[in-house]
Amino acid sequence: MSKAFIFPGQGSQAVGMGKALADQFAAARGVFEEVDSALSQPLSRLMFEGPEAELTLTANAQPALMAVSLAAIRVLEAECGLDLRRDAAFVAGHSLGEYSALAAAGALTIADTAKLLRIRGDAMQKAVPVGEGAMAALLGAELDQAREIAGAAAAALSACCQVANDNGGGQVVISGAKAAVEKAMDIAKEKGIKRAVLLPVSAPFHCALMQPAADAMAEALAGAKIAAPCVPVVANVTAAPVSDPELIRKLLVEQVTGAVRWRECVAFIAGQGVTKFVECGSGKVLAGLLKRIAPQAAGISVGAPADLDAYRAFV
Repeated sequence: MSKAFIFPGQGSQAVGMGKALADQFAAARGVFEEVDSALSQPLSRLMFEGPEAELTLTANAQPALMAVSLAAIRVLEAECGLDLRRDAAFVAGHSLGEYSALAAAGALTIADTAKLLRIRGDAMQKAVPVGEGAMAALLGAELDQAREIAGAAAAALSACCQVANDNGGGQVVISGAKAAVEKAMDIAKEKGIKRAVLLPVSAPFHCALMQPAADAMAEALAGAKIAAPCVPVVANVTAAPVSDPELIRKLLVEQVTGAVRWRECVAFIAGQGVTKFVECGSGKVLAGLLKRIAPQAAGISVGAPADLDAYRAFV
């Protein structure tokens, strides 16, 4: 029980993700077929073949990333004997990855998760007209500094600007109205922050401007069947474990406008004696962040058949 399984968020998508798993393993193909059927769309073909611009659309990227994560979990179960209830102390996911974590732990079905993420992606995209919002990474900033910078920019322009992601290792992402985010970048430079970089995103996620999307998710989640997960899920909003279905429902709504407290999530898990983290899905972003947040822990990423031998050796 010294292991946690973690699930990536938006930005980890890449054309071709999941294809090798689907080519080699029936368990993976089953996941992709279930997602395609739930969405009445050949999403797996878009994942495997592109085009990249269409895959990157929020409404496609969110269910697609979940599908690859769940395909990886199913392959680990079928080929490596993984039993999350037995083998995991916690699961957690970054933003949309929290839905992947819940599906992996049996709190949501894969089909329902795909439908919820399609609604979430559509609603987040529609909440703010394109070009009116922005996100920026403050590199070399700690959380308190970023909060101060975002607050100063918001006050100066009477516009939304707040911390969206605390990723750890001196990487904090801010989100809000475009002018306020650009103002915050200027303030960051004045305060000696190493770098401030605008992110190539289509909407200002995880800030108050996402309230229309939170309202849409409240309605969607009200009708969703949520079971108790087989292992505790460490929630983005609280950085604490949750197993109660009604609290999970509430926190998923709050997550849309709330900050992703990823540094604190990982630090909490590591603080409970977890020494091994397995990132399931596309890319290796979370394993990279782990080195900066909990250098005493070890991490591995599983997203392709070639990763299975490394996983067997790791566990």
